[in-house]
Amino acid sequence: MGAAFAEIRRMPTVLPGSTGQASGTGQAGAVGQAGAVGLAGPGVPEGAAPAVPGVPGVPGVPEGGVLPVLPALRELLPRGGLARGSVVAVPEFGLLCLALTAGASAVGAWCGIAGIPEAGVLAAAGLGLDPERTLLVPDVGTAWPQVVASLIDGCELVLVRPPARASAQVRQRLEATLRRGRGVLLVAGDWPGAQVRLRVAAQGWTGLGDGHGRLRSCCAEVIAGGRGEAAAARSRWLWLPAEDGTVAVADPADIPAELPAAAQANAGSSSAGLRAVSAG
Repeated sequence: MGAAFAEIRRMPTVLPGSTGQASGTGQAGAVGQAGAVGLAGPGVPEGAAPAVPGVPGVPGVPEGGVLPVLPALRELLPRGGLARGSVVAVPEFGLLCLALTAGASAVGAWCGIAGIPEAGVLAAAGLGLDPERTLLVPDVGTAWPQVVASLIDGCELVLVRPPARASAQVRQRLEATLRRGRGVLLVAGDWPGAQVRLRVAAQGWTGLGDGHGRLRSCCAEVIAGGRGEAAAARSRWLWLPAEDGTVAVADPADIPAELPAAAQANAGSSSAGLRAVSAG
């Protein structure tokens, strides 16, 4: 796919506002020929790709057919996780994308985040992403397919927001690379042919009163669908995030009254005993 060069950074290991010096926050390397990642993890020679399943160095990462997800997301996915070799699409970047990444990262998988300079360190770490095993490519440039292909070769999960619509040829090449590496490509945007698609259909925040208060948590209806084993639509109400910053299943009784009427009707039709409550 040709050569592409983009700056790769490690996610800061010291969160904003804390004392101490973050490690790996400057330029750490470059992506060269597809499959060559110029940033190595601790103890890995420069120029070597981070360890992947089946290779010593990533203890605890499941080597089965799926990457784990947070418990609150399991029922949305046909295998209770992210199938290796698959593409998962979410219409736009948000906390749902980070939540889908967090489960695999929390058990030791290498993850890449590309083309999303605004990805929040605090939000990501709070959900369980391991900064020591997360690579950032804020600007993927015009040669983004080559950059993503290189990350796929070195990471088990890559979250990318393509700067342009991927052609059929680009999609086919990246999907072939994905199948060889048995990783997961999570796309923030459109990806025709994605095996799984998730979206936030409705959401409402709690915490605001009559012109005062602070946003505390967000209750969201997440709908999943796709093709093949994911063809049957599934939906779940989640705290995205909950008051403590985590992702959790929402009790239908706690769905905020401020949600649109249509969303309330949908929730009522699928959840017995639904009642609306005040945001407080």
